[in-house]
Amino acid sequence: MTPPSAFDPAALGRRLAATHKGSTAVPHAEATPPDRDTAFRVQDATLASLGPIGGWKVGAKGLDQEPNCAPLPAAGFFSSGITLAGPPWRMRGIELEVAVRLAHDLVPRDGPPDAATVRAAIGEVLPAIEVVETRLADWRDSTPLAQLADLQSHGGMVLGAPSTLVPDDVDLRVVEAYLAFDGQPVAVTRGANPAADIWRLLSWLAWHCVQRGAPLRAGQVVTTGSCTGMLFAPEGAHVQAQLAGIGLVELRF
Repeated sequence: MTPPSAFDPAALGRRLAATHKGSTAVPHAEATPPDRDTAFRVQDATLASLGPIGGWKVGAKGLDQEPNCAPLPAAGFFSSGITLAGPPWRMRGIELEVAVRLAHDLVPRDGPPDAATVRAAIGEVLPAIEVVETRLADWRDSTPLAQLADLQSHGGMVLGAPSTLVPDDVDLRVVEAYLAFDGQPVAVTRGANPAADIWRLLSWLAWHCVQRGAPLRAGQVVTTGSCTGMLFAPEGAHVQAQLAGIGLVELRF
């Protein structure tokens, strides 16, 4: 692991951004920041090289766990039905998620906003597939902090059509999810997102982003953690997914 005194978040961000564009993967021992705040600085440096923020991912391992997040490059958002081809799609980790698109800026001034304020900022609820990828040469041996620095292993975000579900009715505790590879079911779940409370996640993220100097803006998409866990799609797979009451989303490799 790089000694904290020698750790350069900006330099690592540039290396990770170059790997997004095809450069050699970074050994995780060289990509492990000393703490969460430094990991977030690496994320910011990565986005400075990749282009504008199109949205955010946020999630938590439980109701009592501190959330984690990452900004997502606008260039990595795709519409349902996309075919993803080429070297960037090596891991093909698949997570089916509930996403929201903001209709209004969400910029609290004095702390995390309440649930009503968060709901009022949401314009659309969408089904989403996050494709998990890595810029770390040895991802399975990497630390959580290295993965956090690497945009929490974000590869791409595939969005289905906006649903007719109103934001007030979103409840991660009862969301029913279905995921299939090449027509064969690989996950059927109900309420499997461990964060459980979407409003806590979004409130935390809104205040975090203000403190970070990158507040949530209208048009950005926020995805809220996996409803299926992560499963790895075979090369060439047709990935089909559904969130009951929210909609369908699919992609091919």
